[in-house]
Amino acid sequence: MLSALRRTSQPAAARGVRAFAAAAKPQKFSIYRYDPEQQAKPFMQEYTIDLKQCGPMILDALIKVKDEVDSTLSFRRSCREGICGSCAMNINGKNGLACLLYIEPSSSPIEIQPLPHSYVVKDLVPDLTNFYNQYKSIEPWLKRKDTKKAGEKEYYQSREDRAKKEYYQSREDRAKKEYYQSREDRAKLDGMYECILCASCMTSCPSYWWNPEYYLGPAVLMQAYRWIADSRDQYTEERLAWVNDTMKLYRCHGIMNCTNCCP
Repeated sequence: MLSALRRTSQPAAARGVRAFAAAAKPQKFSIYRYDPEQQAKPFMQEYTIDLKQCGPMILDALIKVKDEVDSTLSFRRSCREGICGSCAMNINGKNGLACLLYIEPSSSPIEIQPLPHSYVVKDLVPDLTNFYNQYKSIEPWLKRKDTKKAGEKEYYQSREDRAKKEYYQSREDRAKKEYYQSREDRAKLDGMYECILCASCMTSCPSYWWNPEYYLGPAVLMQAYRWIADSRDQYTEERLAWVNDTMKLYRCHGIMNCTNCCP
């Protein structure tokens, strides 16, 4: 009877080990590493992650690597919802947001690098200073020539009026303090105001690679047009004159990498 127990117990343990091994789903990731403080050349480092113990997105794998494997790995991330644009990087040769791209299991390592043709601060963190300076140069805010007087831009309210439940502002009062826009004019902004400034399109554009100090690039040009097309803005001619430049605007060659990688 004892020998029978041994025969039944040992295969059960072995089956448990085999079942656990079968449940594991390893995936290799080849990640760009660069530390300026080490003064060494960049290199690709491989990590193996069990996809059964990891979320479905590329960002989940990066977080797992940083939390459980190598805490020195650096990358940007914030919202995990494709809203902030922080986790833009180059994944298997294409720019995109790590939080929106699924892990596609493969026998070869999934290659993750920082946004191409940009200075690297550390690992997967690119230096976007030039991009943000160009965005600032287009003055991305509403500009009016008939500005309203001080005090007319907000709904000021005294503490006494705030305490009154019956206090309200009439529609006529609101009309004096807002810049109204028709639904048709508002529809013209669709597809432009959604830009999250992740710089995926900028760093995938060969024209921007060649002339990053002069050419504004797809994201900044689109944001410039967003204010040109806004019916509430009164500096349309000035904005058009400023962007009408051989290098700022006309370096676009219609390669369309920008639309291919926009999240």
